[in-house]
Amino acid sequence: MDSNSLYYSLELVAGSGSTLNVEQRTALQTSLVILKKNYKFRRVLFWGKILGLKEDYFIAQGRGEDEMQDKKTLYSFNCMDWLLLPPATDSMIEEVSKSAKGRFVGDPSYVYEHFEIRRQGGRDDALQKEEIKVNEESRLAVTVHQIDKEASVVPRGAFIKSPHGLVQVNRSFGEAGKLDNFFHFSEAKNLKKKSILEMSDLNPAIDFLDVLSDDIPKGSWSLQLECASRVLVLRSLLWLGLTFYHVPMTPQHGYIYIGDGTKNLDLPFML
Repeated sequence: MDSNSLYYSLELVAGSGSTLNVEQRTALQTSLVILKKNYKFRRVLFWGKILGLKEDYFIAQGRGEDEMQDKKTLYSFNCMDWLLLPPATDSMIEEVSKSAKGRFVGDPSYVYEHFEIRRQGGRDDALQKEEIKVNEESRLAVTVHQIDKEASVVPRGAFIKSPHGLVQVNRSFGEAGKLDNFFHFSEAKNLKKKSILEMSDLNPAIDFLDVLSDDIPKGSWSLQLECASRVLVLRSLLWLGLTFYHVPMTPQHGYIYIGDGTKNLDLPFML
């Protein structure tokens, strides 16, 4: 959610039961303005909070000229001092998936260890024990990347793509509706699988992302109208703790994640 409307936005998603206290909100109002100036971001978003056993990670994201590509993620323990997270690489994602299990500890230097036994050469050769180590900061970067990839939401028309491929905020946006009107704000995958007939109904300037209604398994999103039907709220059942809001007929929208950073792998059996 945009740092300029943080107080207002937090009230709209408070129905989930997860929010920030007054001290944290006040600190964020100040520190995110300084963060935007120091890193020369066009705008700063408060991404959310990942709960740890010792400390909690507060996450913010800065956006540049291209909203999708020019993106940096930072984390803090006190909502004042921010540290830059490394970008999640393929090798980092693989190491984290093998090594990191259970809850976050709350210490970026904490090391997760995993041992793999591999046979070298032929059948009669000796077994070799391979150790994989990854720190919690890398796990944090991968978790934020995966949540952004699988659960970040924007309404249809909220962003426009120029003929040069630049993704920017659509200032004249004000649409709402059903699940078909909401997109994943990440690189499109399902769009390339659509037929020519299906593509003919799409506007390339705004329909360049994957629709939430195409997600598998079906039913992984909960859509509700709250605050006397004045606010549309989406909740992810795959990443429990992610809440998106949109005020119909206005450009006001955003999402926040407050959870333990673990994916609900039991969802297909719960539907």
